[in-house]
Amino acid sequence: MRLLNVRVVLNRDDGNQQARYEAEVMKEPRDPSYAILSHCWKEGMEVGYEEMIGLMKMEEEKRKEIKRRPGYQKIIKSCEQAEKHGHEWLWIDTCCIDKRSSAELSEAINSMYRWYQNAQICYAYLDDVGESTFPTKKDGDKFDKSNGWPKWFVRGWTLQELIAPKEVEFFNENWVPIGNKRLLASALVNITRIPSEVLTGGGPAGKGFSVAQIMSWAADRKTTREEDRAYSLMGLFGVHMPMLYGEGKNAFQRLQLEIIRTSSDQSIFAWIPRIPREGSVLAEDPSDF
Repeated sequence: MRLLNVRVVLNRDDGNQQARYEAEVMKEPRDPSYAILSHCWKEGMEVGYEEMIGLMKMEEEKRKEIKRRPGYQKIIKSCEQAEKHGHEWLWIDTCCIDKRSSAELSEAINSMYRWYQNAQICYAYLDDVGESTFPTKKDGDKFDKSNGWPKWFVRGWTLQELIAPKEVEFFNENWVPIGNKRLLASALVNITRIPSEVLTGGGPAGKGFSVAQIMSWAADRKTTREEDRAYSLMGLFGVHMPMLYGEGKNAFQRLQLEIIRTSSDQSIFAWIPRIPREGSVLAEDPSDF
């Protein structure tokens, strides 16, 4: 697990020459205590692994362009929060995975739930919330493209990022803290339909929730890549499988077969398609639940 060295990142951003050239921005420490970020990606606005480790070797104009990106500011603000909470290390999906390596990407996706679960705290950044209070009432005008709630609550990957961590602290667009998942449990139940004992107790494992119930929590969520509808749910079911981007809907079929292989829960067949169809006994999408 590759992690950002919080102090080095902040020193480098402040122009500390020694941190620029001699200290490593990322390392793989053994048994680290770390914070982790949960956020919604903005296409073309994030900072990748190569850009993060090679920032100070770039031409000045390119470096300035990267530092102006919203994704870079997320990294800096997350590091500031981590340092404030006494954490030396931070994990962010945009820049801590070398996506040039399919093996590394597959390992990261299969490990993602555990990484969030083992984090000391998760920072959930809601970049479409301007107010200094958490939105507890549905607002179809303001959040018209995300069912009346901040878009973070309709993204596929953020489901496990809400459930897995022990602590989740929410921030608005200006990085003002607006509550944590324990204090906001009743509001989160209303938004997500996830029972409070799952939100505050570290996931559904061992709590008697059926496969169909867990699938229903993902029913209204969306992912940019079709395959991620399935891949983002693996950790919730405790299963692992190789990533095959390009397989489309077959990813969700493979997920269900893997669940059937490891579980005797018959509720996986308790689904109703939104559009009537014939064929497989397996659902086509989480929305069928």
